[in-house]
Amino acid sequence: MSTEVSRAYGARAADYAEHLGRMDAVAAPDRELMLAWAQTLTGPVLDVGCGPGHWTGFLHEHGTDVTGIDPTPEFIAHARATHSGVSFHEGQAERLDVPDGSVGGMLAWYSLIHSTQPQVRAALMEFARALRPGGGLLIGFFEGPVFEAFDHAVTTAYRWPVDALSDLLRHAGFIVIETHSRTDPGARPHGAIVATRNPA
Repeated sequence: MSTEVSRAYGARAADYAEHLGRMDAVAAPDRELMLAWAQTLTGPVLDVGCGPGHWTGFLHEHGTDVTGIDPTPEFIAHARATHSGVSFHEGQAERLDVPDGSVGGMLAWYSLIHSTQPQVRAALMEFARALRPGGGLLIGFFEGPVFEAFDHAVTTAYRWPVDALSDLLRHAGFIVIETHSRTDPGARPHGAIVATRNPA
C-alpha cells in the first residue's frame, strides 16, 4: 500500500472502523470461509492489511495465533484499543519483517485492492517468501471480468478476474485450492481465493 493510500485511510479511519470494522458488518459466508481456512493452518498467522483489526480479533477469539499488520497508524491504534491481547503493528505487504518460511498462514482480506498489478506481484512474492512450504493464503478482493480501476470511496481501487489473480498466485509459487465469487445485494462483486505455498 502506498503512502498516499495509507494517508487516505488514516483520514477516514474512525468512520471506516465504525461502519465496516465490526464482525456484524461482514457477510456470514465470509466468516464461515475464514474459520474453515484457519482450521487448516499450522503455526503463526499474519493478517496483512488488517485495518481496524476485526478479522484479526475474530481469528484470535477462535484460537488462531494471529498478528495484525497495517501501514495506517490510525488503524493500528484503533485495533490495539479494541482488541486487547492481540498483537498489532505497522508494516507493509511488500516488506514483511519476518524470517523466510516462518509463517503458517497469511490473510490478505481486501488489503491489496488499491495495489497496481506490479504491487500485487511484489506482495505475493513476499507472502511466498514468508510462508512455510504448505502454508495457507486467503485473499479477498473485488471481482470483475477484467483487471480495471474504479472509483472507491477512499481512493482508486482495482477489480480482478479470479482467473487472472489465480495465475499471479501460481507464478509466485502458490497452488490454488479453491475460488469463490458472489454478488450480495447492494454490494460489488466479491472474489476470494484459497491457496497454499508450493511445498516443492
